[in-house]
Amino acid sequence: MTVKTTSFTTDNQTTCTTTTPPTIVIEPTRGWAALQLTAVWEYRELLYFLVWRDVKVRYKQTALGILWILLQPLVSMLIFAVLFGVILKVPSDDAPYPIFAYTALLPWQYFAGALTRSSTNLVDSAHLITKVYFPRLIIPLSGVVSGLVDFAVAFVILIGLMIFYGIAPTVTVLWLPAFMLLALITALGFGLWLSALNVRFRDIKHLVPFIVQIWMYLTPVIYGSTLIPERYRWLLALNPMTSVVEGFRWALLGSQLTDNAAANGLFFVSIAIALLVLVSGAIFFRATERIFADII
Repeated sequence: MTVKTTSFTTDNQTTCTTTTPPTIVIEPTRGWAALQLTAVWEYRELLYFLVWRDVKVRYKQTALGILWILLQPLVSMLIFAVLFGVILKVPSDDAPYPIFAYTALLPWQYFAGALTRSSTNLVDSAHLITKVYFPRLIIPLSGVVSGLVDFAVAFVILIGLMIFYGIAPTVTVLWLPAFMLLALITALGFGLWLSALNVRFRDIKHLVPFIVQIWMYLTPVIYGSTLIPERYRWLLALNPMTSVVEGFRWALLGSQLTDNAAANGLFFVSIAIALLVLVSGAIFFRATERIFADII
């Protein structure tokens, strides 16, 4: 901050002094500080409010309310069980097809919902962005976190299915939080990219459902990864959600990870890709954040 003082003499030989307003130079932060991770933590109460608002509004004025959380994966499982389990007889790694499909649908529907919300709720929250200051990262983050509520409720059906089929959990169930974290990181990373692009290109909102639908068929949700020829299985590592889905089946059903992915490093490739997308997405989001209020 600099203060400039100017003196001059009038015709009556009176010396006057004027002081210009101070000049404050604001420079953008660089490096990891530019991501404002500390600020996100400081505004965690706002994050909690946005998450609660998202969950509340999602099922407001619906006849079934929170029961929709249970119906969505349950109906999908029943359709897949009849079509792929009974009619097409898709192999399910020696597990009953309904629970084979549901263990994959559970993390997949979390990811699909989180990706969709995080990619569009920045534009939906335009009234906040143009009026109040807060770290904009909180908005797509809230879309990802709010999906955990749906996931927790829908997990009840999975417990019921395991009891029905007599499948007892083993120590591998302790790996579930790690696979869930990978799904969260993947959804947030791609969500940051899409949300920033959606501010400028509103077609993204209409493109996301197609991306999610195609992505599901590229992920072994309704089929086992053992159906993929062995020489092409390394391509599965390029899709982090494959590791999430296969990880859930391994942790809950004891299914063998494809080609021993954890041992040969393919699982860690998925983690690296997810982290790369997250970091690059956060940097891109912050780089374009300054124009959000102008064009949103």
